[in-house]
Amino acid sequence: MRRRAAALALVTVVACYPTTTRPHFTPQPNAAVLIVELFVPQATREVAIALDADSIPVRRTEPADGWLESEWFDIRTMRRTPRRHLGLEVVKVRAFIDPDKANHSAVMIETVHIPVADPSRDERSLERQVPATHPIAIRVAGIVNRLTRQFGEPSITSDPVPAPAVPPESVAPAADTKQPTKPTKP
Repeated sequence: MRRRAAALALVTVVACYPTTTRPHFTPQPNAAVLIVELFVPQATREVAIALDADSIPVRRTEPADGWLESEWFDIRTMRRTPRRHLGLEVVKVRAFIDPDKANHSAVMIETVHIPVADPSRDERSLERQVPATHPIAIRVAGIVNRLTRQFGEPSITSDPVPAPAVPPESVAPAADTKQPTKPTKP
């Protein structure tokens, strides 16, 4: 009986071991965002395929954990570079895919560069989102548009939402309709 309980406890501990390959940090605040009608693993694969089709060198894809990243690459050659990762000419693209509403995933794609060298800080704290006019940011925007057309939800085009009614106490009375006030007794 004790062996059975010990085996069950061991299986429970091993089965519940929380491990992930996903980086501990979140995407940059200005990352491109889209919602697709795909589950996380499928969305991760589709983003990887789209980046690869646009010559962005994807280094690692983890569909089960919902993320992928490229190498640091030179924007002119679109290939991994041995150069130091400084400036806007060398960038990295990462995508984070999270579950959203039922049967949907939120995809966040960041394109980062390192503007300055600072050996006292870790690499991630130095990374900054590239400007929207950067050539790779423009490519990523095109990928986002293609993925949205292919897997995103159709836009809901409806009449504009009517303005909320203004409560009567917030409306000042017109000058000619002013009621005389009664004097109050002390």
